[in-house]
Amino acid sequence: MKHNLLGVLVDSTSYKDAVHRIVLAARDGVGFSVTALAVHGLMTGWKDREYRYRLNHLDLVTPDGQPVRWALNSQYGLKLRDRVYGPKLMLLVCEAAANHNLPVYFYGSRSAVLTRLIRNLRRRFPGLIVAGSEESKFRTVTPEEKVAIAERIKCSGAKITFVGLGCPRQEAFAYEYRDDLCMPVMAVGAAFDYHAGLLGEPPIFMQNFGLQWLYRLMQEPRRLWRRYLLLNSEFVCLFVLQRFGLWRPDPFG
Repeated sequence: MKHNLLGVLVDSTSYKDAVHRIVLAARDGVGFSVTALAVHGLMTGWKDREYRYRLNHLDLVTPDGQPVRWALNSQYGLKLRDRVYGPKLMLLVCEAAANHNLPVYFYGSRSAVLTRLIRNLRRRFPGLIVAGSEESKFRTVTPEEKVAIAERIKCSGAKITFVGLGCPRQEAFAYEYRDDLCMPVMAVGAAFDYHAGLLGEPPIFMQNFGLQWLYRLMQEPRRLWRRYLLLNSEFVCLFVLQRFGLWRPDPFG
């Protein structure tokens, strides 16, 4: 079930439910767009109407960050026991794909990252079938290139596509390619770098207490200070307004 948080519709879901829905769509050959949304993505949706429209038309938007989960529980009286974190969801889907013989495709990042990512995933899940991969063009693709990308993915025999382009490009990809590909298209953000071993994940205690942003900020302070310090403060202010009924964001406005 979807819930309005700052105008963005986020699903109350679990890892088990999300994996089940993704695998079901993959086996049935049905388009199914997925993203895992933390505060940064949520705030981008609030600020950008076009991006918000795309988010609100995705099939599954999981609460990636603990603050998003806490906000959902507080606003709607939910009892979500855990967030549904993109990198972990990706591993669980890869495991399920290996168990069900569902070939996967990786789109985004750089060739060197994809090579390490695929090598590590094959070691972790020996039964995983990798149908193919393609690095990002790091620019907006033309309509002709879009058709060609979709055709390459479909011809590869893939049943699930993972997309690592960063917010908001990856959500735009999931939204725009879903019906062309007729398979789950999962926007997984930094998961490519994490599972390629190029970016360290924070300790579990920091993740549990919603401090993953602080860990990332310490890793890349010059690039991320504005995103985390300013956006996090804005998020808290806006959520307080919504929580106490002082603001009623319209997800389709």
